Amino acid sequence: MQRLKSTLTGSIAISALLALATTAAIAAPSSDKLGAGLTMYFQMGGSPGDGSTLPREIGAKDAAKALGIKLIEQYSNWQPETMVTQFRQALAAKPDCIEIMGHPGNKPFMPLVAEAEKQGIVVTAGNVPLPKLEDLYRANGFGYAGTYLFKGGETTAAAMIKAGNLKKGDVALEYGVFAEGIRGLSDKGLAHGLKKAGLKVYTLNISDQVNADPALAVPIMVAFIERHPDIKAIGTQQGLVTSFIPQALKEAGKKPGQITVGGIDLAPATIAGLKSNYITVTLNQQLYLQGFLPVMQCVLTKKFGLEGMNTNTAAGTDSGAMVEKMLPLIKKGIY
Repeated sequence: MQRLKSTLTGSIAISALLALATTAAIAAPSSDKLGAGLTMYFQMGGSPGDGSTLPREIGAKDAAKALGIKLIEQYSNWQPETMVTQFRQALAAKPDCIEIMGHPGNKPFMPLVAEAEKQGIVVTAGNVPLPKLEDLYRANGFGYAGTYLFKGGETTAAAMIKAGNLKKGDVALEYGVFAEGIRGLSDKGLAHGLKKAGLKVYTLNISDQVNADPALAVPIMVAFIERHPDIKAIGTQQGLVTSFIPQALKEAGKKPGQITVGGIDLAPATIAGLKSNYITVTLNQQLYLQGFLPVMQCVLTKKFGLEGMNTNTAAGTDSGAMVEKMLPLIKKGIY
């Protein structure tokens, strides 16, 4: 696995916090745990148990159990409008903390976060950052746990180029969420990385319908491959779309390894695709941390007034060989 360098202070801080939570879980009765009495609403992303949501669920639940927090989960099928509605619902319940996903962008969240701050509710973000809100409210615990999006896309592109021996002039498709503002930075980074290496890159935007039902991506990709029979690479930074690329390649009559594929996350079908070589590399966001760390943020701010942590959870890219080594953890939903 290629690993991005972490700052020393960030690594030490996370290690210390994980140790703190583990100690709390083992040693303290529930009423004595650090987060006892706190309630947190948490936006998980997709749907319960899907491959790009499950490890975040498990991470958040593990942290809540360790720290004694009451956790209330919200699921949106990755729909930005639903995320905004869910924040309004959480705000009306007046919890201690709310974790939101940044897919809708800063603007629709701005007045809602301002109201939450007025009420003393700690708000933090995960998966997609909200930099303007983080700048405004970092001192009050507004942090971020997730990938540094553009850099994550570039990292995926570099791994694709190296693993697939891609060269100048090769045709590539970047099928991504370009229309979704900040979230689209991941796919823009991937496209930029491929273009910088001289590839001829076509871009397609993933619709709201495909976001909600990624199986709809299959005929779209098959049609593109049939129109571009010389295609050498396909990239995306949408986790569940990644998991359907092997099916699209099979339906298009492509053999494993014939097209270099770079994706994101480790859904079960993506793992199978990596092992069969239909998927070449995938960016590992370490989604478990995206669940665990915001719960930790809630407790540290509520109990000690600590500022927001900004943590890049993406470790780098995984290949089929690396996934084999990771299977014991993956089977537990820790990835």
